[in-house]
Amino acid sequence: MAKRPASVDDSILELYDTSVTFSMDRGTSRVLNDVTFDIRQEEILGVVGESGSGKSMFASSLLDAVVEPGVVSGEILYRTDAGKRVNMLDLTHEELRQLRWEEISMVFQGAQSSFNPTMRIREHFELVLEAHNAPINEGIEHARELISDLYMDPDRVLDSYPHELSGGMKQRALITLSLVLKPNVLVMDEPTAALDLLMQQSILTLLEDLQEKYNLTIIFITHDLPLVAGLSDRLAVMYAFEFIEFGPADDILHKPTHPYTRALLRSVPNLDAPLEEMTPIEGSAPDPVDIPSGCTYHERCPLATEICETEDPHFHAVSNEHETACYHWEDSEEEIPFADTTEYGEQSSIEGSQSENPVISLDDVEVHFEDGGGILNLFEEPDTVYAVDGIDLDIYDNDVVALVGESGCGKTTLGKTAIGVQRPTGGSLKYRDQDVWDARDGNGSVDIPFKEIRRSLQIIHQDPGSSLNPNRKVLTTLESPLKRWNKDMSMGNRRERIHALLNIVGMNPPEDYAQRYPHQLSGGEKQRVALIRALLMNPDLILADEAVSALDVSLRVEMMDLMLELQNLFDTSYLFISHDLANARYLAGNAGGRIGVMYLGQIVEIGPVEEILQNPQHPYTKVLMWATADIDDESDGDGEEAPIRGIDIPDAKNPPSGCRFHTRCPEARETCINQDPEQFDTGHEHKTACFRVCDDDHPYWDSEPIAGVSEEQ
Repeated sequence: MAKRPASVDDSILELYDTSVTFSMDRGTSRVLNDVTFDIRQEEILGVVGESGSGKSMFASSLLDAVVEPGVVSGEILYRTDAGKRVNMLDLTHEELRQLRWEEISMVFQGAQSSFNPTMRIREHFELVLEAHNAPINEGIEHARELISDLYMDPDRVLDSYPHELSGGMKQRALITLSLVLKPNVLVMDEPTAALDLLMQQSILTLLEDLQEKYNLTIIFITHDLPLVAGLSDRLAVMYAFEFIEFGPADDILHKPTHPYTRALLRSVPNLDAPLEEMTPIEGSAPDPVDIPSGCTYHERCPLATEICETEDPHFHAVSNEHETACYHWEDSEEEIPFADTTEYGEQSSIEGSQSENPVISLDDVEVHFEDGGGILNLFEEPDTVYAVDGIDLDIYDNDVVALVGESGCGKTTLGKTAIGVQRPTGGSLKYRDQDVWDARDGNGSVDIPFKEIRRSLQIIHQDPGSSLNPNRKVLTTLESPLKRWNKDMSMGNRRERIHALLNIVGMNPPEDYAQRYPHQLSGGEKQRVALIRALLMNPDLILADEAVSALDVSLRVEMMDLMLELQNLFDTSYLFISHDLANARYLAGNAGGRIGVMYLGQIVEIGPVEEILQNPQHPYTKVLMWATADIDDESDGDGEEAPIRGIDIPDAKNPPSGCRFHTRCPEARETCINQDPEQFDTGHEHKTACFRVCDDDHPYWDSEPIAGVSEEQ
């Protein structure tokens, strides 16, 4: 792609003709393609794009940290504190080692894999300080200050092993570690991808505070454009290993001109756009070994003409600091319009096709675990983890129930209990009026054998890669359940059925995909195989546990559309687990289903999708809506504080008394400390476990606000 002149007056990093290549048997893989770009001092730059677009290679190249046998070429100039520009690619190994933590630091995606599990957090800080000949005591004091800035207890964090911290705490500890030597630049590669939305938003807010306090330059890499929108000064969009549009964050969000950027925004599930207006991007990204000539997006672009196929587009100035690499940028707004969100409030719920008879019924279900004790703790009493605590829920034929909530709230445990994988410690689970565990244990009169129940309740795991045997071809993986449960089916019939399902989910030619191994599939293709495996048993209910969270935002709508299509074909129901309200709205909303909001083992609000989102009653539901990044809300980033007290969810080993949300609720009163609210019916099949929906004569309204809580109601 043609280059633009870099503005070097206020830049701290400049890239010129920078490429990253890998030599492969089938050719040279170019995963960063002649990029020229500048990064300004003390700015927050958001870099967005689909998986495989080159974002991580761009991040690694900024530190000359591309793993072998990758080769970085071109120039990467860094302005030192003394004002001197040095080419990172010319530095010796020792010079790079010093520069990487002292001047440019990096936060990787997986906090757990970044820490040594046998070392306390304090030891990690000491190792970094020693390696750079920095004073240990002074460095630890700075670490304590940083930890406090991130709303954690320094003593607890420093004295803990990694496994003793929650995911959000580990990620914040990793951010602290990256800043302990006071670098000028912080490169963050998908640092919040594994966290739920509330923790993501909390960390983004903390990053903004850190950037201002320590005068940092932050490069934030993500596939989730709405997530980083409110944080960034500028946004840069990557496609096929190069930048295709960049500019002020507001311009890129609300006035994008590149067809890819507009298509990307149209494909993102959100809370405002009409459901029918969210559409996936047709086609797939180019192969790095065979990058197309001309505009790399032309094969998927509805505006493409002959010139797009043959000539690289130059960057065109759209407005001040907003540039786009497209020949037809002036026509993109008309040809690829955004949805009109002004009519969202008038949308009505979609009528579902649910039956009146439940497939499964959970009655006062509890799942309590013992944690601790054992050989290593012979003299300690084990703690009880209250993972699920008194839940009633019915799921019907052709139903979709989407459970949302923070990590650790019990969603997955409840889901596994609902499909008979996890035995409840209290209450009952029934499948079409048959107690599942009585059938399993052979207690009493059993009308439906457990074998039939087991086949009727299936699961799709969050990570399709880890749920597929890497040593088995797709065909072998999909044949296994048929061989087990349909022993009379011939090999020819098995393969005919598998090929038919591969064809239905768009994996064509099916004969080719059937012979592939998991590593030869994309993330979306792996998830389709997992979906087929669940459907082969013609189940009545599928637990989809974060089934789309590992996919690019541009692929989530496509995957959920497929799930809805297959629901119509197979008359199945979904228990859909997600930490993302926008995904829950899309799947459950299109099926006329329900959203259930979970907090610390309890469902605090449940009802039809549009009723929950347009008329949320529980303060925690409002928190989740606040945390859901909204590309259409022009007030994003204007400093609106989170409607919650505290960042971290309480420990399920010691849940708060009364209403479990009262320790974080801005509306909590003394009554909430002592009384656990039941689910109150607020109409339209909408139930909420909160005293605020009660009549004015309820004791809640006469009790005193909890200290630190606003008295404004």
